[in-house]
Amino acid sequence: MITNERDTRRERLLLVANEMMTAARTAPKGKGIDIIEVTMLTGKDIIELSKAMLEYSSKSGLKFVMRDAANILHAEAIVLIGTKQQIHNLNCGYCGFQTCVEKQQFPTIPCSLNSVDVGIAIGSACSVATDHRVDSRVMFSVGRVAQELDLMPGCSNIYGIPISASSKNPFFDRISTSPAK
Repeated sequence: MITNERDTRRERLLLVANEMMTAARTAPKGKGIDIIEVTMLTGKDIIELSKAMLEYSSKSGLKFVMRDAANILHAEAIVLIGTKQQIHNLNCGYCGFQTCVEKQQFPTIPCSLNSVDVGIAIGSACSVATDHRVDSRVMFSVGRVAQELDLMPGCSNIYGIPISASSKNPFFDRISTSPAK
């Protein structure tokens, strides 16, 4: 049997995306509490997200979101990683408040431990992509619009990691079609 790499590329990329999700789940947590959420988008869901990103770019005036909206259309899958908001009762002050009770008055400000946990999960997921030589890029814009669309209910600090396998990584050396803002 002869198998052409192009014929199995999508299937292999989805296997890597699933491994990335596992790596994000099993990544170390600052206090050992699992508040990370991980989701994968493919096919028409990527197209819908791209359309929503174009609308968000127009509404927000952030031109790089428009560039990223076009860019994610080169992805076979997008791994979304976010966090549920939870205060850890450490009174560490890393969020800028002296106590967790004081911070609770401002629920839209994330707990620093939650933010760090998301970063560790993103790094773990990206390391899997790297180990498999899969093209990837961490995108704030993807996660921000995913949060607007409530694709991960109850989550914040969402980031997207589009993946692809091509002769040239489509997520780097991107040229913006409009002045940056």
